[in-house]
Amino acid sequence: MASTLRLGAMPEFPEFYEALNGRPPFPWQSRLAVQVSESGRWPTEIGVPTGLGKTSCLDIAIWWLASQAELSPTERAAPTRIWWLVNRRLLVDSTAEHAIGVSNALEKGDVESLRIVGNRLRSLAARPGTRSPLEVIRLRGGVEVRRPVDPSSPAVILSTIPMYGSRLLFRGYGTTRTMRPIDAALAGSDSLLLLDEAHLAQHLTSLISSLADCTQSGEQILGGHRSRPQLVALTATGDASAEDRFNLDSDDEAIAIVRQRLDANKPLTLRVRPRTCTKHMAEAVDELLRGNKPSSCLVFANSPDTAREVLTLVRKLFPASDADTTLLTGRSREREAERIRARILDGAKGMAAGRNPSEMRSRHLIVVATQTLEVGADIDAEFMVTEQCGVRALTQRLGRLNRLGNYEHARAVYVHVPPQGRGARTRSGPTQWPVYGPEPKHVLERLKRATDSATGSVNLSPRVVSEVLGDPADDPGRAPEILPGLLWEWVKTTTPPRGEAPVEAYFSGISGTDYQVSVIWRAHVPEDGDRVWPRPYSREVVNVPISEIRSALSEDGEVKRLKDDQITVETTRPQHLHPGDIILLPSDKGMLDEFGWNPKAIDPVFDMSVVDRGLPLDEEAIQRLGVATLAEPVNTASGPVSLRRLLRTALGRVADDESVSESERMEAAERFLDALFEITPMGWGESEWRALLEALHPRVVSLPKEVPRFPLIVKKRESRPSDEFDETSLAPASANLEIHGKDVGTLCELIANKVGLAPEVVGVIRLAGRWHDIGKADARFQCWLRSESIANSTDSAAMLAKSHMPRSLWNAARVAAGWPRGGRHEALSARLVSSWLQAVGGRYEADLADLLIHLVISHHGSGRPLIPPADDGAGTTVASEIEGIRLAATADLSRIDWEQPARFRRLNERFGPWGLALLEAILRQADHSVSRAMPIWTRRSNRD
Repeated sequence: MASTLRLGAMPEFPEFYEALNGRPPFPWQSRLAVQVSESGRWPTEIGVPTGLGKTSCLDIAIWWLASQAELSPTERAAPTRIWWLVNRRLLVDSTAEHAIGVSNALEKGDVESLRIVGNRLRSLAARPGTRSPLEVIRLRGGVEVRRPVDPSSPAVILSTIPMYGSRLLFRGYGTTRTMRPIDAALAGSDSLLLLDEAHLAQHLTSLISSLADCTQSGEQILGGHRSRPQLVALTATGDASAEDRFNLDSDDEAIAIVRQRLDANKPLTLRVRPRTCTKHMAEAVDELLRGNKPSSCLVFANSPDTAREVLTLVRKLFPASDADTTLLTGRSREREAERIRARILDGAKGMAAGRNPSEMRSRHLIVVATQTLEVGADIDAEFMVTEQCGVRALTQRLGRLNRLGNYEHARAVYVHVPPQGRGARTRSGPTQWPVYGPEPKHVLERLKRATDSATGSVNLSPRVVSEVLGDPADDPGRAPEILPGLLWEWVKTTTPPRGEAPVEAYFSGISGTDYQVSVIWRAHVPEDGDRVWPRPYSREVVNVPISEIRSALSEDGEVKRLKDDQITVETTRPQHLHPGDIILLPSDKGMLDEFGWNPKAIDPVFDMSVVDRGLPLDEEAIQRLGVATLAEPVNTASGPVSLRRLLRTALGRVADDESVSESERMEAAERFLDALFEITPMGWGESEWRALLEALHPRVVSLPKEVPRFPLIVKKRESRPSDEFDETSLAPASANLEIHGKDVGTLCELIANKVGLAPEVVGVIRLAGRWHDIGKADARFQCWLRSESIANSTDSAAMLAKSHMPRSLWNAARVAAGWPRGGRHEALSARLVSSWLQAVGGRYEADLADLLIHLVISHHGSGRPLIPPADDGAGTTVASEIEGIRLAATADLSRIDWEQPARFRRLNERFGPWGLALLEAILRQADHSVSRAMPIWTRRSNRD
């Protein structure tokens, strides 16, 4: 009862929904919420037609999680993480905007019911007062590294199928090698998967059940309720049995707005043509719009190439004065996509579902799109033209036409053309279309049978569309079989075997696998072994099929890509690229236009990282940005000056016989920045360029293996570095080793208890957090950590866990200290913990002792199954104390713990692959959280 009073009485779902959305729920939404709450499980499939609020399943999942806040974690059935999965990288994703709105509303808590739900969600997290009650994370591009702060934090994660599937299988796109286990844990445990239009991801559905069969161990690590992903298919064209499918009922039919949307007028006319689909699609647009008042028309093409060609033809028919035309595919950067999205969702000129239908337009809006608009987009067009497709695709496309039933004049044209070229007919006879196989033939036959001879059209309202089109005849093809041995190879993330099986086919199928790489454009492209700055981020990424990249770059011979650490550059050949690779193209390479990836484009590409992160000070990079030739003098207030001379002086790179003082370098840097104000580079607006320059700090930042740069005065948040390097031992302030360990151990215990682990496992995780950094007691590592000011202070004898020395001095300090390159302090920590376990005898059963050692040795992502040796050979020892027992072990980092592989296998069998990864994630994310809050712990250290 005390808990109920503290948290507040949980509001009923209708009250929560109305406070959140400003309107009462449909009957089906309330009925589903009650069913989930009472049964403790979701139906296998939600069969509600598009346009009737399926996004509310997100609200239901959040409400259900909050409703179980009083329960102990072992009794709770509602998963902590809610994944909303779609099969494509969406550019117009209304679900993401809705999730962000929910999070903001819960954080503000302006309404009592929202405040209560927000507080209940906060109570589930290990540190409820330090963050929003609900994290919202979008995983779209191939370099996205965001994740919930720890496994106890309630979160909504919006992801494409490849981003989720690759994480589930320990090969996360955009995830560094060391962070793959954490992302696998967050995907494969304590997660509810709301799979939007699940018919487009049938292989993922099969994969989830196959993995459960493949790994029988570890199912009870979270009490059995939340140890595995729980998948719910959201689709109006699904295949589940009646008892496993949730549908509308008579209560919904009694609502006028539901009837209006179910009976929305959607007459479709057939256009069967012998060839040249693009020409006939453009003509159909002309037929629909010519002579009509300004209207909106959505055109669906089956490939980006077809879409571009249709747009070209449409623009010839409709000049800019008559129509606003745009193209939307899944191959755009966020910069270009934002502009396209703004046009589509504009409240007056766009085709957003909430637009007032009575508001007059000044000209037509024509949007040509690929399948990226079939799902996740809450848009409402008056007219539609579509290329031939399958039953499910046509059903989804029609869901964007007269979506709310407000346009009685709505019409659609279905253009059917036989497949052209190679592959149109298989040896066995059936005609094959790209993407849809033989199914368009069946769709055509059904549409012909249903066409009214008097009107020449067939009405495909949501109420009758399935009856007219019949059952889908699509064939998702075959996916490879998941075998325990194959999964075991993926689980070994530290040293992936050469030639391992790629994961894509297991969630996309063999024939439907879309092997892609992530492409970014930069003015500065590092040399091999150097680091890219700034780190790639999702807004600047375009995902492109490997086949297209290889073709486009075939004449180049070489391409730059990021290594597994996702920051260091290496050169490879286009034919050697792998799925999930991140490649860097120089910004003057072209291959991108206003609509996205276009290998024929030759104009320089705008480098987004410059605006978002700062200016690279490299001569070639400056010239790629479109600045005038550096050799030409530029007029400044001080007179003509050579930009190259100023830049080299600022960098200290003048002739060998010429010395440059620090004050001269600073003056040159300021004059160089001032001179840039007199230039507006190609592709930049004057105001945009000046805004960038005004945001730059005229102080050259120069770090080893990175390009010098002018940083932004207000530094934008960048993702944390990975655990590939020991920069994780750098922090805003120095930290005492003992205090840091205690803080991490305490937070580990909090998270583990909130997650719902068994008490004996919680105790082991706490100890692992307490002693994870004990190997830093090595004299060499301590010497590395100590800056001169620390070494001369009265507190110099205290062991450090973190150093605040400038990162530019970090590598030189390592060399001076004698710490070998690639040496891992966690290997020494594990040796000391092993010695302690031997000293205390049989205090822990064998599996728990194994777990303690493994958690320590893997707390930076290594040890799965081995920590690679370093070139060391030191004859010294590392010594420390645990619970009053003085311990010592060899400090030679060239020695390998050959017991670790067997230990790792035993733990996978005991806890399961995702269970063990979850235990690792608790320690590692606790360590990250404590390290991010370093100034707090430092103040306490000083006070004590």
